[in-house]
Amino acid sequence: MPAKKSPSRKTVKPKLSLTRVFAAPRALVFAAWTLPQHLKQWSAPHGFKIPVSEGELKPGGSWRATMVMPDGTPLVLSGIYTKVVPDQLLAFTHHWDGDPGDETLITVRFSDAPDGGTLMEFEQTGFASAESRAGHAGGWGQCFERLDVLLAKLRKKKAKS
Repeated sequence: MPAKKSPSRKTVKPKLSLTRVFAAPRALVFAAWTLPQHLKQWSAPHGFKIPVSEGELKPGGSWRATMVMPDGTPLVLSGIYTKVVPDQLLAFTHHWDGDPGDETLITVRFSDAPDGGTLMEFEQTGFASAESRAGHAGGWGQCFERLDVLLAKLRKKKAKS
């Protein structure tokens, strides 16, 4: 009697999903995600600076950023845009330069929130470990706090003009 084959096991990589409502129109939230002058103000945890944020916003276009930790240590990250639908969808790969670890895929969906703001649905997939996912969850949470502050400033500036 032949030996039974064991079913193949597919490894499921941890996924990060975050949902947030911003009191700002979709076009402004999308601009904050895609314009370097805005990204430099929010796209890193508290205490970090972003002196470099550049890229070509189109499918197949690359992006690169440098975050500087509070102690002065630079962290370089990069990726490729895979989907860009203005004010609706942004998808791109995310990789820490110099780290042979995982490359993740980030997908951000923007839709109208019932209160007139923007519903942002964020998903990051492809983590090599639950620890990596947990670290990113904390970092993105802080980023989105900073994004909320930036959007409030931009709305106030627009209201004055």
